[in-house]
Amino acid sequence: MDFELRRAREKLEREQKERKEKARLKLDRERKAKQEAAHQREAIESAQRSRRLDAAEAQLKHLMMHSIEAWLNKSNRSYMKNGIHLTKLNAAILMAYDWANPSDADQQMQENLLAGRGIMFFRILEAVAYQGNGDKIKLPPSCFKELSDQSAFDKGPLYFRLSVVHQEGSLHTKAAETQNQRTTHAGVLEFTAEEGTVSLPPHVWSNLFPEDTLKSPLVEVRYVWLPKGTYAKLQADAVGFSDIPNHKAVLETRLRQHATLSQDDVLTVSHGELTYRLKVLELKPSSGISVLETDIEVDITGPDSITGTTNQQFLKPLEFGKPETGKVEEGNYVYYKFSIDSDILGIIASGDARIEVKIEAESGGGDTDLYISRHPLIFPNRHQHEWSSHDVGSKTLILNHKDQSLEAGTYSIGVYGFKGTTEYKISVNVHDNINHMVGQQATASSSSMEVDTVECRNCKHYIPIRSIALHEAYCSRHNVICQHGGCGVVLRVAEAKNHVHCDKCGSALQRGDMEKHMKVFHEPLHCSCGAVLEKELMVQHQASVCPLRLITCRFCGDMVQAGDSAMDVRDRLRGLSEHESVCGSRTAPCDSCGRSVMLKEMDIHQIAVHQRN
Repeated sequence: MDFELRRAREKLEREQKERKEKARLKLDRERKAKQEAAHQREAIESAQRSRRLDAAEAQLKHLMMHSIEAWLNKSNRSYMKNGIHLTKLNAAILMAYDWANPSDADQQMQENLLAGRGIMFFRILEAVAYQGNGDKIKLPPSCFKELSDQSAFDKGPLYFRLSVVHQEGSLHTKAAETQNQRTTHAGVLEFTAEEGTVSLPPHVWSNLFPEDTLKSPLVEVRYVWLPKGTYAKLQADAVGFSDIPNHKAVLETRLRQHATLSQDDVLTVSHGELTYRLKVLELKPSSGISVLETDIEVDITGPDSITGTTNQQFLKPLEFGKPETGKVEEGNYVYYKFSIDSDILGIIASGDARIEVKIEAESGGGDTDLYISRHPLIFPNRHQHEWSSHDVGSKTLILNHKDQSLEAGTYSIGVYGFKGTTEYKISVNVHDNINHMVGQQATASSSSMEVDTVECRNCKHYIPIRSIALHEAYCSRHNVICQHGGCGVVLRVAEAKNHVHCDKCGSALQRGDMEKHMKVFHEPLHCSCGAVLEKELMVQHQASVCPLRLITCRFCGDMVQAGDSAMDVRDRLRGLSEHESVCGSRTAPCDSCGRSVMLKEMDIHQIAVHQRN
């Protein structure tokens, strides 16, 4: 029995050794085959590169001579060489000589091959603007054939360096001439442009040409290889970009439309009705990078000074206990911001303190309205806000523990010029409630001691019996009660003449405030979607119903229109808007397991798969 087991074991070991040897021999054959294939590819590419060098040298000479001469004949322009204006014939001869010089041509070839990693593509084309997003250009069909013949599409995404070909135009000074020599990078959208032209989107056009550029400028389009970016430093041209909630996500959404970034370029980022221009100060690892399928560390700095800000709104910071002065004109807004941290919120939630936002208006005939909102609503207005005050003159808004929407975070204050030009002083303070509460408790305890009380027939207050006669005699002569249903306010006789109620809503007002009340609360407001509502209904409409209201997408962080309800029933149950339903369908790898999951289902995935709340 032992003998048979030993023979079976030896047979098994022998078979295992044979299989391992066969597998080793197979791996050796595959490795040798791969090495031979790599050597063959290198030899073929070397031969092709050599042939391309020879062909490109002749092609470049012919192309430059033909394109420049044809352009000069067509455009009837002169050429500038070292500050000297040349005629068409002399310019063509001089350009042909420059490009026909063998040493210059060889140097140009080597630069092209080095920048393109073996792909040499170079064209001078007439720039044409087209309306599009991002930095993708349109090239002629002939460029597709030339790039395809060199197997450029096998090397990944196509990138091009675009440079302005200097020509005489409206800029004559040396400084302007230097500024005109601009360079940027771009990807390619399609090969449908007319022969001899390149179509540029607004981003590329604005970074290449100044505003007073010629109608048909020439652009040098050169194929290049760009490394994946690792770092970018941007500078906003105006204050306020960092106030956007999750502003880096907004920038990421904008960069999804781009393939490249170039140093000194200006990137335009829109958020709702606001537009910010970000200048690229620094890039790593080179001055031109690819932003496709890479993670980039981004630093965003503010403007060098506030003097260069545009007319669009921004938030001025307010500190607790430090008042700020300002001036607002009729129909305009001035915005401020303040923050409530967790410590202050804890004091307010306990009922020991409250926040008071106060405006003290200067006497001058003007009037203001006060609006407050919590971020992500950055700029509160008549239609969209969470708290408001419309008192005439100075006004105060109190935020306390009874406000369910009061949370830790950043809040915006909008001062609206209701009438005329108003100078004011605004402040945000945290006031203590302890003294006030102690006083109330003392009053309650003392009133409980006065057991012998009776109700006054005029003001309905409980008065001690020993002084009720004197009180009623005085009260009937000096005080009256408002007879409006549900009011019952006790007023002085002199004050009763100015105490009125709105016929529409029944609110109690001073007679001088009625005109403003009717204009603010009962004047019909027109929404962009076509709805016509009064103020209170309009605030509710634009907060939750209007399809044109601007919301911050929970997935991309951009400010977009809410749209109609989501098509998917499950998305409607999640409370997703039409945009969020589409935007949330993008996939991202799970941080825990690496599986690609739709953004809108990531929370469900974390709970169901990883048992995380």
